Amino acid sequence: MRRQSTMDMTEGAPLRLLSVFALPLLIGNIFQQAYNLADSMIVGQMLGANALAAVGATGSISFLFFSLFNGISGGCGIVTAQYFGARKEDRVRLCIVNSACITLGSSLLTGLIAFLMVPTVLSWMGTPPEILPDAIVYMRMTTASVPLIAVYNYASSMQRALGDSRTPLYFLVLSCLLNVGLDLLFVGVFRLGVFGAALATMLSQLLAGLGSLWYAFRHNPYFNLSKKHLALDAEIIRSALRLGLPLALQWSMIAISTTALQTVVNSFGPTAMAAYTATNRLEQLVQQPFGSMSMAMSTYSGQNKGAGKLERIRTGYRDSLLAMFAVAGGMLMIMQFFGGRLVGLFVSEPDVIALGGQALKITSLFYVFLGVIYVTRGVLNGIGDAFFSFINGIVEITGRIGLPLLLLNLTSIGVWSIWITAGLTWMLAGLSCFLRYAYWRKKTGRGESGRPDKAKEA
Repeated sequence: MRRQSTMDMTEGAPLRLLSVFALPLLIGNIFQQAYNLADSMIVGQMLGANALAAVGATGSISFLFFSLFNGISGGCGIVTAQYFGARKEDRVRLCIVNSACITLGSSLLTGLIAFLMVPTVLSWMGTPPEILPDAIVYMRMTTASVPLIAVYNYASSMQRALGDSRTPLYFLVLSCLLNVGLDLLFVGVFRLGVFGAALATMLSQLLAGLGSLWYAFRHNPYFNLSKKHLALDAEIIRSALRLGLPLALQWSMIAISTTALQTVVNSFGPTAMAAYTATNRLEQLVQQPFGSMSMAMSTYSGQNKGAGKLERIRTGYRDSLLAMFAVAGGMLMIMQFFGGRLVGLFVSEPDVIALGGQALKITSLFYVFLGVIYVTRGVLNGIGDAFFSFINGIVEITGRIGLPLLLLNLTSIGVWSIWITAGLTWMLAGLSCFLRYAYWRKKTGRGESGRPDKAKEA
């Protein structure tokens, strides 16, 4: 029987369900980004632009390592949502156990490899010598926390698959408040520098993961496991890896492309690096409504795919896409008029503020494509379109690596090529996402149900 700690998204008005489900995700994602914002503001204001540049230089490569186990965790969540939609409750409980094993193993392996490769990778990226020591310290702390972050990602992905987007939020809010307090303590009082900022984030994320997992076992009926559920299931593992590995590949290619773009940023020196870090942090916040709707659409599509209700997926896609267009318009206006002031929250240097403010005026023109990317990605991931993940990754890596080469060699726009590249890459990725969705819609046909007998067939 479905209880309050789960949500059945196969019945009811699609946009209302998606909005109710996405709102806690949005609040949680904003608080999640507050980890980075708190680090950046405190580091930038207390330690200066060079320290902020050191923190920013690690972002793209950290994302690369996190994407490996995040993709696999995402595959686990999709399989769980499809079994939930098909009302196969024993299979859902087996998914919970098998997903824990898969996520733990992938995070330990990823974290170890990342920790060992830190100095080499940062050197490959051309990190300036004056910020390299701080960058190494910050990134080594970040990579050591990969298994800790995996605990929260696992718990939240399982709960979202079952329609519970609220529980992870509560613990995330608590840990975010703790993170800000520890940042001020470690950096401002104990003078631990970027090490203190990373330590504060690590401890806070561990709290979020353990708290969310504890609550799930106490209150979610699907976490009430019996002995028969404590077993490895080859079918579930194959399905999770079949969907998760392409997701990991997709996110890895996106991460590689952002790492390549960070290398271009590094070539322009600390001022450009600090401006890029500030605009990145702001645009990570901008993307949270899109990301929240994407996660909601993934769960919604997975459950309805499992139930064989494909027309509901199409209706949900249309409604959520229109909602995200409205969000993109609002964000565009904010960045056009207040971008410079927002950059000033991170740094006090006038040249960095001027550069970052103008950069936001460029990238905000492309926000509408972020809406297309995230909503479409949520649908296609939810229905288990593994090949799309590969296509999307190829487009992103082509844009972020190829476009800077063209812009720098064929034009004289210089540092502005960084942010023009970001916007044009969003446009290319958005168009490829929409074309793939149009192909799926044509292939399935309007009104087709085709409820699968097994979630793996999705």
